[in-house]
Amino acid sequence: MNTGLKMRSLAIALALATALPSHAAETEAAPVPLAARTWMNTSLSADKRAELALQAMTQQEKLTWVLGHFGTDFGTKTKKHPAALPSSAGYVAGVPRLGLPALFETDAGLGVATQATKTPRERTSLPSGLATAATWNRDLAWKGGAMIGAEARASGFNVMLAGGVNLLREPRNGRNFEYAGEDPLLAGTMVAQQVKGIQSNNVIATMKHFAVNDQETGRFVLDSRIDDASNRMSDLLAFQFLLEQANPGSVMCSYNRLNGVYACENDYLLNQVLKKDWGFKGFVMSDWGATHSTVEAANGGLDQQSGWEFDKSQYFGGALEEAVANGHVSQARLDNMAFRVLRAMFDKGVVDHPVAEGGAIDFVAHTLVSRADAEEGIVLLKNAGNVLPLKAGAKKIVVIGAHADVGVLAGGGSSLVYPIGGNAVPGIAPTSWPGPVVYHPSSPMKAIRARAPGATVVYNDGADPAAAAKLAAGADVVLVFAQQWVGEALDAVSLTLPDQQDALIAAVAKANPKTVVVLETAGPVLMPWVEQSAAILQAWYAGSGGGEAIARVLFGEVNPSGHLPTTFPVSESQLPRPKLDGDPKNEAVRFDVNYHEGAAVGYKWFDLKGLKPLFPFGHGLSYTQFSYSGLAADQKDGKLRLSFKVTNTGAVKGKDVPQLYVAPQGARWEAPKRLAGWDKVELAPGESKDVSVTVDPRLLAMFNSRSKTWRIAKGGYKVLLAHDAADAKAASITVQLPARTLDVNGK
Repeated sequence: MNTGLKMRSLAIALALATALPSHAAETEAAPVPLAARTWMNTSLSADKRAELALQAMTQQEKLTWVLGHFGTDFGTKTKKHPAALPSSAGYVAGVPRLGLPALFETDAGLGVATQATKTPRERTSLPSGLATAATWNRDLAWKGGAMIGAEARASGFNVMLAGGVNLLREPRNGRNFEYAGEDPLLAGTMVAQQVKGIQSNNVIATMKHFAVNDQETGRFVLDSRIDDASNRMSDLLAFQFLLEQANPGSVMCSYNRLNGVYACENDYLLNQVLKKDWGFKGFVMSDWGATHSTVEAANGGLDQQSGWEFDKSQYFGGALEEAVANGHVSQARLDNMAFRVLRAMFDKGVVDHPVAEGGAIDFVAHTLVSRADAEEGIVLLKNAGNVLPLKAGAKKIVVIGAHADVGVLAGGGSSLVYPIGGNAVPGIAPTSWPGPVVYHPSSPMKAIRARAPGATVVYNDGADPAAAAKLAAGADVVLVFAQQWVGEALDAVSLTLPDQQDALIAAVAKANPKTVVVLETAGPVLMPWVEQSAAILQAWYAGSGGGEAIARVLFGEVNPSGHLPTTFPVSESQLPRPKLDGDPKNEAVRFDVNYHEGAAVGYKWFDLKGLKPLFPFGHGLSYTQFSYSGLAADQKDGKLRLSFKVTNTGAVKGKDVPQLYVAPQGARWEAPKRLAGWDKVELAPGESKDVSVTVDPRLLAMFNSRSKTWRIAKGGYKVLLAHDAADAKAASITVQLPARTLDVNGK
């Protein structure tokens, strides 16, 4: 959701900003007695209940469901709907005479956010979406979703705008931290688990931003250009996996154009792919400021205009009523729009389990959920000489940079969850959208000091590299915290760490070879100092319990088990677009983003071009070691099943992520290999476990746009059992597959 970038050039007249739909002033129908409310019969299907409720509605009530209001005052530019919860994302009026509640909407995928207020709603924040994806742990993703869904319900919300699954095509994208990486199987699966957790609270979750919304620069005007087959095997496949596994109640269409047509009035995207091909039964809401028309949007598949105050007009208010009256939008289409909203409400339990503000929240328990997520998402990228875990007996530990003395960084924009206890470092610019810059008050240094009672632990802010290096020279170990702040509407200028932090790290590492770098970044960054540092931890944006999580990994209380959900390049010259498209200083000019790499996203691009990354997709070290054996395959009922054994050959307990890749030996794919599956296993020293993974047949096929089918070519396919996407020592076998044709959903 956009709550600010130039407010969509919101020169909206105050009269328009406070106007109500033309039907709102009309006489309401009489209340329906409880005994006559047949749609409240819980033994009926969601479809039948929605049908009965729709039949009882007036035309004006149907129109109520397709128009959403913003929930926050933004100066004189937008006004909060009086019935909306304070500082919330949105509000859709209900129909009280039918017993149908309003929709109260909150951002986002990391927790219950607060929009633009001096009295923020303090809630628990998960670590970034990339951190959760880096756990490769389905159960943790579900638990995190269940936790933030519970806080949404306790806060009075029944719609959570969570479920972002845009692929990491552009590592400079300011919203990558909200998403789940570069691979459609990993991203779709992990976000699906979060959505399932959220919806277990009788809260509607939102799959977004549909689709190919892969950078923030120029997001209102850019045109994402990609062919259908490539899209179906990459960005759209991630959405398809999420939809199949989690059945979200709503989908949010994105700001950008796709192949020339705005996503929120794109017949191909919303009607043909989402509703017809995939059979989506919920409703499509617009992003805030992403609706551009009435007739084109309604007929193109948009079911609900969200936060209409951000648009140029109330397209789904009186204008839609008139369009239906004159036949430009059919009555059947309006009925279907309202039906889809109602069906989602019945299907997800929103009607049967009304929400109310003031529910109890166990912040201590919820912070532990967030901390566990952060711990498993931390990736040990390098550990020369086993400098980690930190050893007992250190006399002096120096902590440098990134305000690690008081907190951990959060990303900016609508997904920002305001911390319990307040911002640990207030006043850092920007203090307004997409800020404020916020640090969760979970101090890494405090947690480090608690674990090293015999050591002197000192902090330096890193502003003067020479002074920091001088302080570091005599330490037993140096922990340099480096950071990169980005957010919604704000892409990274480059992958270079800002504010001369590379020079800081280089100076400190030169002064002390036992320098450990902890990265608090939205995603991949360049590391010209990689050879000089002893160890590197990728901690992402670590959330409410982030400081404790980092310390527990540093000291070995937690054995790191995170694996990268994205490729870290050596330089930006290795990217499909070495320079970010668009001009962040002039975002009114339309431009194209040509995704010429097609479905070869991330590690697939690096494989295709023979490029060696700094750290490959799937990479992650441990304080123990794991070996694989016994890779075998069998086929049954058209499914390829792979089995193998994992053994902990080291001295400490740990978790591993064995990864399976498939490479065609004769057929031609978009890239040499694809991730086909994985598991996460926990093993004691010397313990072994047998693992079995069934491969989705679409991951063995190419999509044919003309016939809308997935086609597996007859021939040999090499199966790789690897520690990461660039594992040169991966075990392998070759399987023979028959030719097969599958429908659009892989059946």
